[in-house]
Amino acid sequence: MSGNHRSILIKGGRVVDPASGVDGLFDLLLKEGKVAELRPSGKTASSGKEYEILSAEGHVVVPGLVDIHVHFREPGFEYRETIATGVRSAVAGGVTSVCCMPNTNPVNDTASVTRFILAQSRREGLAHVYPIGAITKGSQGEEITEMGELKEAGCVAVSDDGRPVMQAGIMRRALEYARAFHLPVIDHCEDLTLTDDGVMHEGRVSTELGLKGIPSASEEVMVARDVALAEATGGRIHIAHVSTAGAVRVIREAKARGVAVTAETCPHYFLLTHEAVRGYNTNAKMNPPLREEADVLAVREGLRDGTIDAIATDHAPHHPDEKLREFDAAPFGIVGLETLLPLSLRLVEEGVLTLPEMVARLTHLPARVMGIPRGTLAPGAPADVTVFDPKATWRVDAGTFLSKGRNTPFQGWELKGRVVRTIVEGKVVL
Repeated sequence: MSGNHRSILIKGGRVVDPASGVDGLFDLLLKEGKVAELRPSGKTASSGKEYEILSAEGHVVVPGLVDIHVHFREPGFEYRETIATGVRSAVAGGVTSVCCMPNTNPVNDTASVTRFILAQSRREGLAHVYPIGAITKGSQGEEITEMGELKEAGCVAVSDDGRPVMQAGIMRRALEYARAFHLPVIDHCEDLTLTDDGVMHEGRVSTELGLKGIPSASEEVMVARDVALAEATGGRIHIAHVSTAGAVRVIREAKARGVAVTAETCPHYFLLTHEAVRGYNTNAKMNPPLREEADVLAVREGLRDGTIDAIATDHAPHHPDEKLREFDAAPFGIVGLETLLPLSLRLVEEGVLTLPEMVARLTHLPARVMGIPRGTLAPGAPADVTVFDPKATWRVDAGTFLSKGRNTPFQGWELKGRVVRTIVEGKVVL
């Protein structure tokens, strides 16, 4: 991605880089695709002969955001999203690195699919795309993939996301096998015998709407099982899209015991409850489903105390026609890349996290979970930078998204905080 581009000096912004403990007014110099220097603001001669000067006064400058949970749909479901539209959507949201889930067609369970995804992303030259390989062949939950080959081809983790690994014996072997290759196992925690064709959270709203419910226990039972298996095997487990108070409690207790467990949640789980489904709103249908107020508060507390390491989007675009079906028949999933930053900033506005704490959960902490060299502005690091205006307000209009997906429950919301510049390896891409 780095070419012979000019050096860039980003002047006068509030630079927040939690990985380096930096928070203050600095000028940031980028050279040859890397971070060259951080200088106290105003200490730089303003001759622009050797570099292009970008003013960031009144703006916040952070490492490029890292989203460790997206679905880019290619190969096989290009009508929903392609790698090209996915990375455009990412950089529009200030996201410079994404990890994409394997539930494509064919499933990313072989080195050839992994290499195809990497080749497509290189052609775009926008966000960095890190493929995640399947845990089991075809994500069928029966036979473990060749994880060594997947890692060699470029996979950074394994997951059957979208489907749980129902058999405990297979999950145990997967954790042991993945450990040999230093791969985290990303866990979609759902007991299908409890989900049983449910379409939303099981509670008062599902009863009133006459929709079949998914109990919180379907997530919590699997979190407890797989944390126990990680403890038994010494494998690394990462719990995806945490949505319930019980799941947060199990993860917190496991971390206190020293189990190698990490976790993520998504903006919809700390901002919305099952009330959003009223009116049979299919754009509020996701898996796991939106839960109750007590769960939202527990997820927020999990973010605050570090039980939950990262904020991810679970960006899952669908064709508009698919979401226009009746609620039972519509697919699960929402898009999230272009609203990730302002929705996360709500946690700062509401006093749940400080700005550096929020930035950490969108940059170096998710990068650390996946073992990828991103998420910091330390000298020598790749020059992936996001600049945003914390005061700019805008209204969500899904019609303007660069993603092919329009399926957002945040349509019409007034949001604060807008990405004004995205830089990938020293190249301005937005």
